[in-house]
Amino acid sequence: NLLQIFNDPVHGTIELHPLCVRIIDTPQFQRLRRIKQLGGGYSVFPGATHNRFEHSIGVAHLAKKMMEHLHQKQPELDITPVDILCVTIAGLCHDLGHGPLSHVFDQQFIPRMKPKTTWTHEEASIKMFDHLIEVNNLRPKFIEHGFSEETLDTDLKFIKELIYGILPVCYFLLFWYNIVSNKLSSVDVDKWDYFARDCLMVGMKSSFDHDRCMKMTKVIAYESEEGKPLAKHLCLRDKEVSNIYEMFHIRNNLHHQVYKHTVTLGVEMMHVEAFVLADESKVIKLPGKDGKKRKISDCIHDMVAFTKLTDNIFHQILYSTDKDLQKARELLERVENRQLYKCIGQTILPADFVTKVLNSIHFGFWLK
Repeated sequence: NLLQIFNDPVHGTIELHPLCVRIIDTPQFQRLRRIKQLGGGYSVFPGATHNRFEHSIGVAHLAKKMMEHLHQKQPELDITPVDILCVTIAGLCHDLGHGPLSHVFDQQFIPRMKPKTTWTHEEASIKMFDHLIEVNNLRPKFIEHGFSEETLDTDLKFIKELIYGILPVCYFLLFWYNIVSNKLSSVDVDKWDYFARDCLMVGMKSSFDHDRCMKMTKVIAYESEEGKPLAKHLCLRDKEVSNIYEMFHIRNNLHHQVYKHTVTLGVEMMHVEAFVLADESKVIKLPGKDGKKRKISDCIHDMVAFTKLTDNIFHQILYSTDKDLQKARELLERVENRQLYKCIGQTILPADFVTKVLNSIHFGFWLK
């Protein structure tokens, strides 16, 4: 099978398996071209034009490189070509469930419209992955490229577990689940790509070297005091500590200077308000399964409709002449004219509140 070559501004030449290319060449994956990686950040940083599409390809590339590195350095792990392909596909499809303006949709709009829902974009990614496989009849393609017909359902379930980032029942398999979405340390190839990509596109300097970090990675079995193997972890050399410090330093800088920029937050608040008004008006509805019309907030339950839900929805509101969309349209016109919400003040949170937040984060982490 000939690998297809992509030229990427972050990683240079990327080679992907034909099965990955077949997944890319579907409407469900192509919609990621129309979802901005940084949401409202593009309104502040002119270079932030990148989308979930190229980020997903970058994550697939790094996931593949990590698996090939482990296969070469530790043959005792018995990593097979199908194993490598499973992790690569998980990296490729991990963001299929993002809605308009990326995290603005799942962290602000959906909780506003459906406060009791537990919906996450990871859950939507899994549903969209299933939908993609079904409507494009890709099961025969998986078998054609080395998957066994008898174990295909198990392999697809494994890919979805990697996308969701769950902790496996068998901790001896833990290292597989730490590559794309690491719930234990947050050191994973998803972050490696978006740190590098976001820094490049907004013009921020970064000295974190993910290639070096990958080369210093090894799978080590954790044993009990009696010498009984308990789990296999992805581990880093101790001399890599300064590089890891730099990784989290970059993460902090991106949140402080880019993701939580006061103008970015103002733009995103206006977008959410317009989105809410449009959703409540019930004017904008997208055709879903069996032709049923879905309002914006209900698209999360229908992957046919969700496939059509991208950043383009804002232009649909902006250029509408419907009277019921007037208030939503006026908000987006203000964004176009740079009449943005402004930060009128900041406050320092009391120490006890910070402690409660940290405790909540820790509890939620271990709950997962």
